[in-house]
Amino acid sequence: MKYYIISGEASGDLHASNLMKGLLEEDINAQFQFWGGDLMQNVGGKLVKHYKELAFMGFVEVVKNLRTITKNIAFAKKDIESFNPDIIIFIDYPGFNLRIAKWAKSQKYKTHYYISPQIWAWKESRIKAIKRDIDELYVILPFEKDFYEKKHDFPVHFVGHPLIDAISDRKQVDEYEFRAAHQLNEKPIIALLPGSRKQEITKILSIMLSLVDDYPDYQFIIAGAPSQDYNFYKQFIKKANVNFISNKTYDLLSVSTAALVTSGTATLETALFKVPQVVCYKGGWLSYQIGKRLVKLDYISLVNLILNKEAVTELIQNDFNTKRLKKELDTILDPYERTKFFINYYDLEKALGGKGASKHTAKLIYKALN
Repeated sequence: MKYYIISGEASGDLHASNLMKGLLEEDINAQFQFWGGDLMQNVGGKLVKHYKELAFMGFVEVVKNLRTITKNIAFAKKDIESFNPDIIIFIDYPGFNLRIAKWAKSQKYKTHYYISPQIWAWKESRIKAIKRDIDELYVILPFEKDFYEKKHDFPVHFVGHPLIDAISDRKQVDEYEFRAAHQLNEKPIIALLPGSRKQEITKILSIMLSLVDDYPDYQFIIAGAPSQDYNFYKQFIKKANVNFISNKTYDLLSVSTAALVTSGTATLETALFKVPQVVCYKGGWLSYQIGKRLVKLDYISLVNLILNKEAVTELIQNDFNTKRLKKELDTILDPYERTKFFINYYDLEKALGGKGASKHTAKLIYKALN
């Protein structure tokens, strides 16, 4: 079978690569053509566009890059026609993928969507497009099944969360070897996860680093995103006890005492590594003003959304400042307070289901094709 896959972000690259491995177990003759990243390319097939070319964040940034986005949509359609796949698989990235899905459905291609667009957060009106243009939808958050089936009468497959597999299947890191390899001292580690896009890193990392002098008994380590190189981060690193490690976020989290994390998938990853965290978010003024009027949620972190309570503190926009951040970091470093995190994280992992999300999805996709 020929599979055309579209993923537009680093997290999508990870989950799509595992899905591709699952599909190869079902279909030894699988041929892949895809938009994604290095992890997908390592599995095999043809990489059409790298997600580094596709990441636009916020309303203003999207508007600025409309011409590029329009060109990419036109290019995708031509590339799909040329490859003539048996199925198109969309991985999250809804602004782009739903446009392609509308066209693909009109061209009689099979359309499957792995990792639902978060229409439960905003743009719920997209349900019309999903019901019209998507043949099968595979969701990874437990509350999404009720959202689609009970609220919108659209059957979906809850397959569990692929991060469970990504984290449990990784090679375990030896802490002493990790510290030696990256020339780290023996002080406890506070991991800084400032996001993956330049816009968010610029706004968030400086505030995270403003705490460094107040914690001489700890070392702060910036988790560099694979989409950015060290030269970009270099401008922010001016303190002696700040280190930078690129593309080793899971290894870093596995040896960290605490973490300051930009909202997004990273909050869930941090929780699955059982690391107490403070969730941080600061966007452009206009994008934030628009967003808070459109997004109708009690929380922004996946941890709190899944547990339906404030299990981790969220510092958003003006609340994300040095004074508040220091207060919350002191809290998660307190031995008594830390035990609450571990209890909540256990409940979180239980709610997400067991291992095998990508393999389960691959089986369902291959079964549908046959």
